[in-house]
Amino acid sequence: MKPILAIILLVFLLNPLQAQILSPAGNNSLTGISKERINKLDAMLEEAVSRQQVPGLVAMVVKDGKIVYHEAKGLSDMAFGKKMEKNSIFRIASQTKAITSTAVMILWEEGKFRLDDPISKFISEFKNPQVLQNFRYGDTTYTTKPSSKEITIRHLLTHTSGLGYGVIDGDERMKMIYHKAGVVDLFTTENVTIGESVKRLAKLPLHHEPGAKYTYSEGLDVLGYLVEIISGMPFDVFLKERIFDPLGMNDTRFYLNEAQAPRLVTVHTRKDNQWVSFPVTFYDPDYPKTGAKAFFSGGAGLSSTVEDYAKFLQMYLNGGIYNGKRILSPTTIETIMTNQVGDLLGDGGKDYGLAFGLVDAKGVQVGGIGSLGTFDWGGYFNTQYFAAPQEKLIGLIFKQTSGAGNGDETGWKFRQMVFTLVE
Repeated sequence: MKPILAIILLVFLLNPLQAQILSPAGNNSLTGISKERINKLDAMLEEAVSRQQVPGLVAMVVKDGKIVYHEAKGLSDMAFGKKMEKNSIFRIASQTKAITSTAVMILWEEGKFRLDDPISKFISEFKNPQVLQNFRYGDTTYTTKPSSKEITIRHLLTHTSGLGYGVIDGDERMKMIYHKAGVVDLFTTENVTIGESVKRLAKLPLHHEPGAKYTYSEGLDVLGYLVEIISGMPFDVFLKERIFDPLGMNDTRFYLNEAQAPRLVTVHTRKDNQWVSFPVTFYDPDYPKTGAKAFFSGGAGLSSTVEDYAKFLQMYLNGGIYNGKRILSPTTIETIMTNQVGDLLGDGGKDYGLAFGLVDAKGVQVGGIGSLGTFDWGGYFNTQYFAAPQEKLIGLIFKQTSGAGNGDETGWKFRQMVFTLVE
């Protein structure tokens, strides 16, 4: 292990804030944070909304467990002129993945499996995987060749399984194969379960042999089903009982109740130089509050608030504990926060662990994305988060846009500016 990385990992093991819970910092106690730079950050976000680069947003910055910035700007629904609120609920899409990974590691800590166990040990349909060889666009038929390796749980956690992502896959052939097979890629209002979709997925060819490449995939949906099999509980119930309730994440759910539904932010897109509601396409944007409410997508299904997700990230910064509730051990987090994919992501400044993207030495050199060991990810509807163990710093900026935009640069500007707040 590189010496600098070892030092960063010790932050998780020796963190003096293990019982830290989120609390307001107060106007006179912004310890270690520049109030002047907070004002500049706020002005940048205000300008972006006033210039209609984004309809609305909620942003939060946490330092040492203290909320030093939490603001809502703009509108949550342009058509109705509905104001964005700090407790507005957002579809967090792929930010679901880190929560699913955490659920997997909870069961791993209980000795239910090894990371390099084949997934076919638990889901037999994945036995004897095949790799795509030839494809006919005329009738979507294809030939395959046997894979020399089985898909393991580690492969699924790290997007190296060879599985694809259907409608958002970079390979047109996989899009067609997944569609024809009836695999649910992201979200749905239909009456289908993750078990049904995963079993269809298991019969389909892989992009490549497991472990050969990093290919963003539905691996976390497979693992959501694995959690159901091992725990004997519906996936949504497991998350509620083992993660959400202990952390106080009361607004993080796959589907919203009647009290929560009005707080769901509308998905917007640009049309005729205006922000309008995103239409029904391959999915219904109202999926969190309508339809069968039966599909618990481990890769993309949850909705949440900025504050709820900050609690989840603070648990990681605390070494696996929050509000006196132990979710993971510090040594498990050490494993999660190490590069698991070697050089498969290239040399762009990011590695990938078992739940998050990780800023490496090249990323520090490039600048603007944080210190060594900063972990992050984002979501399909323009939500982003990052957390830095060195500074004990968390940044979150949630929006709800899809398709055509209007020059929104708040994502990279917010992250770059947050790391300059620390004095």
